[in-house]
Amino acid sequence: MQYHAASEDVGKRLDRFLTEQLPETSRARIQEWIRAGRVFVGQTAAKASLRLLGGETIEVDPLPMKPLRAFPEDIPLDVLHEDEDLAVIHKPSGLTVHAGAGTEQGTLVNALLHHFSRLSHVGGDLRPGIVHRLDRLTSGVLVVAKHDRAHRKLAKQFQSRTVRKTYWAIVHGDAGRPTPKGRSVEVDGARWTRLEMPISRDPRRRERMAARGSGRNAQTDFRVLQLFQSGRYSLLEVRIATGRTHQIRVHLAAIGHPVVGDHLYGAPTAPAGLPPLHRFFLHAKRIEFDHPSTGERLSIEAPLPKDFEELIAELA
Repeated sequence: MQYHAASEDVGKRLDRFLTEQLPETSRARIQEWIRAGRVFVGQTAAKASLRLLGGETIEVDPLPMKPLRAFPEDIPLDVLHEDEDLAVIHKPSGLTVHAGAGTEQGTLVNALLHHFSRLSHVGGDLRPGIVHRLDRLTSGVLVVAKHDRAHRKLAKQFQSRTVRKTYWAIVHGDAGRPTPKGRSVEVDGARWTRLEMPISRDPRRRERMAARGSGRNAQTDFRVLQLFQSGRYSLLEVRIATGRTHQIRVHLAAIGHPVVGDHLYGAPTAPAGLPPLHRFFLHAKRIEFDHPSTGERLSIEAPLPKDFEELIAELA
C-alpha cells in the first residue's frame, strides 16, 4: 500500500498518519508493522516517531493477520433475495458481520457458510461472500456474493458509487432545523440536507471516528420523515454517497442529532420516558444496484425490525 503525505500532514508522527489512512487498523497493529521493518519512507525503513515533512511517499507491506477459522453455524437467516450470483440478507441488530479480534463464532459469516453451498473468496477465508458491511448494532439489507465474478462486479459498483443505500434513523432533536454544517439540495424532487465533512479516526478515543478536516471525504444526505414530541426526536431518511466507517452516526452527531441509543456518539444512555435501549436505531432500509449478470436494476428493502417499529409507536 502506498500513501502520500500532504501539506496538512506536516509534523504528524508516522504512526498517527497511517492510523488516519487505515481507520479499521489499530495503531498497535500499525506500530507492529513499523517495528517489523514493513513501513518505508522513501527507501528507508522508518520509525513510528518519525515526523512528516510533507511530500513523502510512504509504502506499507502489512504483516499477514493470524488466520481465524470461519466455520458453519446454524444461525437463522432472513433472506430477502437469492439467485445464482448473490443473496441479499436482512441482518438483525446485534449480529457481527464477520470474525475479528475476540469474535470467532456467532457471526453472519458463520451463518452464511451453513446456509449457502458456495460463497465468493475475494474477501479471503475470513470474509467469504462479504461485499460490504454494517455495524454490529445496525440492522438491514446486506448483499452477499456467491462467486468471485459477482463479487468483483458488485465491489466495482460500490467503489464507483452507483449503489444507492438508503437508511432510516431515529435521532435526538428537530433535525429539520437548518444547520451551518449542511446545505439544502434537491434530489429526486425532494429537499434534503447535505453534509460534507471528512471522517477520520478520533485521536483520543480509538473506537470512535470523528468529523475532522484531515480525514477522508464523506457525503451524507438526509430529510425528516416525521417529528415526535414537539421536535424532541426525528425520524430521518438518510442516503450516503460514500461508505466511511460509522459515517451516518458521525455526521448526525456532529450536527447535534445523535442516533437514539448510540452512546458512543453522545446519545443519552437513558433517554427520559423511554424503555431501556439495547441498540442504536439505524436501519439499512433499501439498497439499489445493478445485477452482476443481467444488468437489471434491483431495489431490495428490509422491513423495519419490531423494536424499531415499537420505538416509533412509543414516540408518536
